[in-house]
Amino acid sequence: MWQELLVAISLVLVIEGLLPAVNPGGYKKALSMFLKMDDKHVRIWGLLSMVLGTFLLYIFKN
Repeated sequence: MWQELLVAISLVLVIEGLLPAVNPGGYKKALSMFLKMDDKHVRIWGLLSMVLGTFLLYIFKN
């Protein structure tokens, strides 16, 4: 179980590092837009991201 968790965290780091490595200007622009959002919208995006990730994990694991 711990090995799977570490693999998952490693994959998140790889995916998170992809955009700034490939398109640093676009990454900065996206972060700038994100910082201008109010907390409610940031929270909604985070929740939607978690729900989508959970749904995709369920589909791919079964």
